[in-house]
Amino acid sequence: MTTLTLVRHGETDWNRNRRIQGSTDIPLNETGREQARRIGRELAEHHDPAVPLVLVSSDLSRARETAEIVAGILGIPGPLVYPALRERAYGEAEGVTDVEFLERYGTWATAQIPGAEPWPVVTARALDGMRQVISDARRSHAPGSPEIVAVAHGGLIRAVMRHATAGQHPVDGVRLANGSRHTFLVERERLRLLESPALAV
Repeated sequence: MTTLTLVRHGETDWNRNRRIQGSTDIPLNETGREQARRIGRELAEHHDPAVPLVLVSSDLSRARETAEIVAGILGIPGPLVYPALRERAYGEAEGVTDVEFLERYGTWATAQIPGAEPWPVVTARALDGMRQVISDARRSHAPGSPEIVAVAHGGLIRAVMRHATAGQHPVDGVRLANGSRHTFLVERERLRLLESPALAV
């Protein structure tokens, strides 16, 4: 068994202005950097030092910098970068605000966005990425079972959560906050959601 925690990157200016980022590479702002420092402190407080910790991230700079800040606080190498963990590409919707999105495309659940990565493709990519991360971490720390922290993105984390909970979480309309943590137990090929702010909604 392996514990896997998915962390949403810290805030960017586009997050603050409620613009859709997708695959557009937007850097952290100062609030995002402080959120990353908070994540690092929380992990340092709760992590068992006897258990190896592997830190990975998406290749987009907002996730990578979040992970770099966390690694500095924990005093560990990293992050290992996995492009499969990057955010869903939102096609022509990237850069628009949430209000503009609703005006152009309707509700989030039914929106048809030209050029956007289909959700089933996002889910498959995310799960393949998770399998690779877990395989690499287990191989590098054999025969032990390391704890894995992966810094990724709201849409990708949402897709993994919905897969793990058979579509029950997060419910429509629930936003995964910047800097939020979502912990899973990995048993062979099965993901079980253990802890997430979305479960309290």
